[in-house]
Amino acid sequence: MNIRKTAFCLTVLGLLLSIAAWAHPFYVSITSIDYTVEKKQIEVSCRIFQDDLEKAIKNQLKVGVDVIKPKDREATNRAIATYIKQNFRITANGKPKDLTFLGYEIDNDVAWCYFKAPQEENIKELKVINQLLYQDFKTQANILHVTVNKKRKSTKLDNPKRSAEFVF
Repeated sequence: MNIRKTAFCLTVLGLLLSIAAWAHPFYVSITSIDYTVEKKQIEVSCRIFQDDLEKAIKNQLKVGVDVIKPKDREATNRAIATYIKQNFRITANGKPKDLTFLGYEIDNDVAWCYFKAPQEENIKELKVINQLLYQDFKTQANILHVTVNKKRKSTKLDNPKRSAEFVF
């Protein structure tokens, strides 16, 4: 992810956090999906508030985790990977993609979760199902940024809308 994208996403998150201080709580995740023909790989990064992620994992998987100070990092990795894979799916050119969990990191109160999937042929059509945090937060919004060969498209899914299609 380039510096401008990172700066933009952090600015948006900062703005949303400052708005939350004055208004009622809000629930949002931001997911970036990037593909370039040279890498032959789809790269996914999900930004989710750490406390919301912990609550969703506990409620859906019946597993308590602490993503900031995990007692068992491997168990926490498995829980995060399982939760996201159950609630987030990608289909490229009509073929479902099996996402491989690469890990996560914490930045302030946001968990950045990373996945990848091989993709040999250029993407012409991408379908995303994203219902992250929908079971726990009725006002959840999931923002999607999809970049294929340097062409970017974005959308927002408000609960209960779960899917979006992108054509390149």
